[in-house]
Amino acid sequence: MKATIDHVGIAVGDLEASLAFFRDVLGLELEAPEEVPSQRVRAHFLQAGEAALELVEPTAGDSPIAKFVDRRGPGLHHVALRVDDIVAALAELKARGVRLIDEAPRPGAHNSLVAFIHPSSTHGVLVELKQGRQRDEGWGMRNHSIQLGGLALTTLTDGYFRLDGGAMFGVVPKPLWEKRAPADERNRITLGMRPLLVMGPRLMLIDAGAGGKMDAKSVDIYALDRTRNLTHSLAESGHAVEDIEIVLASHLHFDHVGGFTTRDPSGEVRPTFPNARYVVRTEEWEDATHPHERNRASYLQDDFVPLQAAGVLDLVDGDAEIMPGVRVRWTGGHARSHQVVMIESGGRTAVFVADMMPTTAHIDEPWIMGYDLYPMETLAFKRGFVREAIDNEYLIFFEHDPKIAAGYIREKGRRKYVEPVLSDS
Repeated sequence: MKATIDHVGIAVGDLEASLAFFRDVLGLELEAPEEVPSQRVRAHFLQAGEAALELVEPTAGDSPIAKFVDRRGPGLHHVALRVDDIVAALAELKARGVRLIDEAPRPGAHNSLVAFIHPSSTHGVLVELKQGRQRDEGWGMRNHSIQLGGLALTTLTDGYFRLDGGAMFGVVPKPLWEKRAPADERNRITLGMRPLLVMGPRLMLIDAGAGGKMDAKSVDIYALDRTRNLTHSLAESGHAVEDIEIVLASHLHFDHVGGFTTRDPSGEVRPTFPNARYVVRTEEWEDATHPHERNRASYLQDDFVPLQAAGVLDLVDGDAEIMPGVRVRWTGGHARSHQVVMIESGGRTAVFVADMMPTTAHIDEPWIMGYDLYPMETLAFKRGFVREAIDNEYLIFFEHDPKIAAGYIREKGRRKYVEPVLSDS
């Protein structure tokens, strides 16, 4: 891990008095103030060469900065160090026995992710780690949010992976599919992993990407790239793993539920979201825990079996309502009990289609994955669903599209296409 100084944080009780010195006497250039809701402060940055001074003003009486000023008075609060990968840095520090205040990053000023190290491990100095997350730093997929009636929907990301293009498009010839999804030298196409956060009566996460438990051989096979992953993305949304109350599985394949569990430093696999109930369709649980030769590679037992041992698993039968405005709907096809998630509020409908239509390239009815165990079920469902989605203006969330997170299916003549609503371009 390599760290460089980003700024020095100064807690202030009287902002104008502080600015009278740092801005007016020293002549430092003041940036526009920025609210940091996760810490209940307002940050005022003054550039001082390669680094900066941050005047931190509390915005609530219970803010840590307010308590600091009440207890100690205004003054030096913390030193912030910039790192390239804050998740890796925290993991390294934890492995070295360093005591952390934040074991996962959270949103900070300057469009960044931050985490604090406890002063007991830094000889009395409060140290903040900071990682910038601007798109031009190579972050790729980003969060997108949209309001659907009384529900707020946010697309998250767990990074990218690659699968064989021929398997992704089944009987469709490569000269046709490679126009929509170019392949690499190993014939693999790039796919995203986009879990969906639903903020309503409770905080729900639908699917959770591949997670971080894969061995090196699998990472190479699937070209797994989690440079920006669910931990970053969730923090960017203003939430932590402890905030999630419901985790819903579309199905139990590794690229959808690998993030349901985490391997800790001792090697134990445990639920990633400690305060959540995990909801799985009963028939899907039976298939996943009794795999056969055809589906064994997709169902990795460490992704979901520990949930039952931890007592956090809820099995549901049929097309159930999971919380007000959110219900599951059977599709079959990809797996015997694959389901989509119908999200309805304010007279509008959004659908998280999972692997029924993994990308925008799969909206045509015969474009069906070779991975589907029951392709004629996929075809039958798509025939009705695509028509329904067009006629009823469903907003479709695509879990695996590398560029388009959500859009409407349109029809012009006999051609169907996606009108993007949320995209990375």
